Amino acid sequence: MSGLSPSVEQFRRIASLPDEVIRLAEAALLVAAEEYRDLDVAHYLRIIDDLGASLKRRLRRDISPAEAIIALNHFLFEEHGFRGNTADYYDPRNSFLNEVLERRLGIPITLSILYIEVGRYIGLPLHGVSFPAHFLVKCTVRDGAIVLDPYARGRSLSTVELRQRVTQLHAGRAPSPSALVAMLAAASNREILARMLRNLKGVYVRRRELTKALAAAERVLFVMPGLAAEYRDRGTIYLGLECFRAALEDFRRYLALAPHAEDAERIRECVAELELRAARLN
Repeated sequence: MSGLSPSVEQFRRIASLPDEVIRLAEAALLVAAEEYRDLDVAHYLRIIDDLGASLKRRLRRDISPAEAIIALNHFLFEEHGFRGNTADYYDPRNSFLNEVLERRLGIPITLSILYIEVGRYIGLPLHGVSFPAHFLVKCTVRDGAIVLDPYARGRSLSTVELRQRVTQLHAGRAPSPSALVAMLAAASNREILARMLRNLKGVYVRRRELTKALAAAERVLFVMPGLAAEYRDRGTIYLGLECFRAALEDFRRYLALAPHAEDAERIRECVAELELRAARLN
């Protein structure tokens, strides 16, 4: 029998589905269900469905994408008051979709999940974008794409603004046009969930809540088991929890997947120390 909680088992089942049939909101709520053990996932999915249906009823069928985006922004950010939590960005509640729906506060990725879910009700072809340091959404249109920032009330971003954001992150080095295009690629559902979980993991590590950080790290690997860095990060959490054999196993897996990583030598030193510790325990 599995020792996993029902919510984690359900999350793992969903994570094993074909990417295109994963419902982001359901998976995100199952992440929250590990924190809120009595969470009624179906209740919050109905809230999202009701938001989408309510907006759809008031719009013309032949509305243009630009008009639909304006309507979506007004509906979510003006009427319902959703906004970015600038006062306490690292509050873990910002990463839980049930809390976002209740408090109307979130971070870029959770607001983006809500934006995508409600926007698709009105026919907008929305996709998440794993942009550096700040998750975004893009809407495919006939002559290209509109890039939107749900954390900034759905504001559209120009190519100049996007290039400036990356330039600031990279010590004044501007991205090439092709690099910028790659940064704006549509993220898969798995990539979106993995990024949300990495954010949550980082919040818990910062707060030294390592057991909760470990739970988030494990769920990242349910979603994307080939991410080498996640084995290193989980190993580091295990080390902090003094679970030395588990840390050793994860560090070995990391080195097998990324033998030439920049930090590979440091991790090899950790492995050697942990192997000595394991030998003494035997």
